Amino acid sequence: MLLAFRKKLPLIILVAVCATPVIGPYLLWFFWQPSQYSNYGELVEPRTLPAVQLELLPQAAAASQETARPVSDGAATATAATPSALPSAPGMTLRGKWFLLMADGASCDEGCERKLYHLRWLRTMQGKEMERVERVWLIDDRSEPAARLREPYSGTWIVRQPDPALLQTLPLNLSGSPRNYIYLVDPLGNLMMRYPPDADPARIRKDITRLLKYSRIG
Repeated sequence: MLLAFRKKLPLIILVAVCATPVIGPYLLWFFWQPSQYSNYGELVEPRTLPAVQLELLPQAAAASQETARPVSDGAATATAATPSALPSAPGMTLRGKWFLLMADGASCDEGCERKLYHLRWLRTMQGKEMERVERVWLIDDRSEPAARLREPYSGTWIVRQPDPALLQTLPLNLSGSPRNYIYLVDPLGNLMMRYPPDADPARIRKDITRLLKYSRIG
C-alpha cells in the first residue's frame, strides 16, 4: 500500500499545485481573517453611479466665472454654467477622476462644513497628484448653497436635488441617511469605500495616496 501511495504521490502533488489558484482564495476567504486591513475606509459592494447633471459651486459676486475645464477627450470645455456628468457618463469632463463624494443640505451646518473642509484638505494634501482628485457635493434639498461657502470651497462640484436613483446607490447605515458618510469613487464611476464624517482625515489621505500610487487609471 505504501508503495502504491509513493507511485501516486507525484500525481497528487501535481493536482494540488494546479488546484491551488482555484481553491486557495476560497480557503483564505472562509478560514483566514487578517488582524488588520491595509485600507482605512470601509469597502462597499462595487456599484456604478448613474450619470447626473452637475456644476461648480457658485462663486462670490466678485468672481465672474470659473476657469473653463476641458472634457476628457479635449473636444470642448465646461464652465460653472455648463452642466456635465459624473464619471459614469463616458467622455465627459469628470470622467477618469477619483472622487470624494458627500451629501448634505445647502444651508450646510457644522457637520456639513467639516466634511467640505476635509474634502478640500484631502485633495490639497495629494500635492502634485491633486488634479487627479475631485470633490462632489450632492445638495439633497431645494435651497441655494450658503454664501459663506462659496469662496473657501470654490472648485467643489455640486449636484442640485440629485435624482433619488443616485442617492439610492449610496450604501447607508441603520439611520438610512447618505449624509452620514464620505464616499470614495474610482475613475470609472464605481463606488469603492466610505468613511464616517468623524473619520481621521490623515488616514483617509493615506488610502487615497496609496490608490493614486498604484492605480493605472485616473
